Amino acid sequence: MQARLLIATATLAALGVTTAAAGAGTGPLDLSALQGYAQAHGVTSTTAAGPAPALRGATPRATCAPGSLPETGRQGRVPLAEFVSGRAAKGYTCNTRQVGHYGETGGFQVHRYVDRTGRECAFYDSTLLFPKDVRKGVLGMTVLDMSDPAHPIRTAVLPTFAMQTTHESLRVNHARGLLVANAGSPATQVGIVDVYDVSQDCRFPVLKSTSPLGILGHEGGFTPDGRTYWVNTTSQAGMTAIDLTDPTQPRIVFRTTDYTVHGMSFSADGNRAYLADMGSGDGPSGMRILDVSQVQRRVPNPVVKQVSFLTWPEVSIPQNVLPVTIKGKKHVIEFDEFDSNPLVYSADSNVGAARIIDISDERRPKVVSRIRLEVHERAARQGDQQGDPQATFGVQGYAAHYCSVPREVEPGILACSMILSGLRLFDVRDPAKPKEVAYFNKPNTDNLVPLERGAHAMSAPAFAPERGEVWYSDGNSGFFNVKVSPRVWSPKGAYPQR
Repeated sequence: MQARLLIATATLAALGVTTAAAGAGTGPLDLSALQGYAQAHGVTSTTAAGPAPALRGATPRATCAPGSLPETGRQGRVPLAEFVSGRAAKGYTCNTRQVGHYGETGGFQVHRYVDRTGRECAFYDSTLLFPKDVRKGVLGMTVLDMSDPAHPIRTAVLPTFAMQTTHESLRVNHARGLLVANAGSPATQVGIVDVYDVSQDCRFPVLKSTSPLGILGHEGGFTPDGRTYWVNTTSQAGMTAIDLTDPTQPRIVFRTTDYTVHGMSFSADGNRAYLADMGSGDGPSGMRILDVSQVQRRVPNPVVKQVSFLTWPEVSIPQNVLPVTIKGKKHVIEFDEFDSNPLVYSADSNVGAARIIDISDERRPKVVSRIRLEVHERAARQGDQQGDPQATFGVQGYAAHYCSVPREVEPGILACSMILSGLRLFDVRDPAKPKEVAYFNKPNTDNLVPLERGAHAMSAPAFAPERGEVWYSDGNSGFFNVKVSPRVWSPKGAYPQR
């Protein structure tokens, strides 16, 4: 693993935003800022990955029902010609339709929560980078009242420090009704941790504590029982476990610099941590499983042990991991962000996208399938899609960012934000043979500012399964509530025959 520098993000400069902390970058195409982003994520011009290996091809594309506005060519592509003709402005839908929309911006997380009285809310970080969108009136984490799913109403904006610059750390724990974030950035940020109670009235979160216990923040993860929130530094080694048994009195129960981690998730009992590993100890990037049972049991001076590690040929930047059970067998779904070298576009750089990993033998995990679009393939990257708006931008482009499932046991579908390609949905009932079943993409065709043109779908989606809805945000166009056709996703599991 290369040294991860604590520097400001490429996107600050790429969007023309500078701060005293940025240290570099004054314009929309500042190479030094892109280099900073790459180094913060473990990539340098001398260590960029070589040619991507030959893969098994893209995931089978969706069959779109009448009434859709399907893509006209390659799976996931929004061609330059369709920006010019006006076709892209109409958006692209396949077995989906828009139910509701709010705002002009979005970030990295969307969460749904129903409080004790039955009120339904959405929580989302409303910027890809604070303070980029202050000029648009975006000042913090946004709360939407979703009582009428077609007409979201903003009820609160959380102004505390971590909630202004959550980066990828925003999490909701349903068991406890806690909303938590640590201050983060594309590199790292002072690890202020804000804890809110949303259990009584989700429309108006109540601040329970603000503390500096995250040390240095970027992303975070909650154990299912809601007692422990973990903070990951990402741009360098560092993991911190914070006890939230009493959310008004958080305390550190474990800290290590043995691992360099992006996102993380946990087994149902909280005893296993599944890490999107950034290359701990000068090793390769991949997926790491840790035994964190002593932390979970609050053993004094807990010891964390490695269970296993797995990498794959096309690894780019591991983003996060989702534990799932499919057909009674334990798996995880891992997804990578961007390509392997956001510093300089190369058709041969790896686009990691996503994969399903069998962990039924947790000491010997194995990849059983890959989930990727036609635009991610090497041949496509070598062709004229390089001329599509934003296609060669290292922190946008045709690649993946976040995925989510509606439930961990027999999830049925996987929803992924795939940046320029928008929201994509995949049938994962057969983990060895996933297939795309739907998509929704509303690229911004009016803005010519770099990184603000086209789609910038980066968020972890959320679900309202009883209505067949998927919620996600696009950094360039806001929060969307998308209805998925029951012919491709039945929340009750009564799927059509293959």
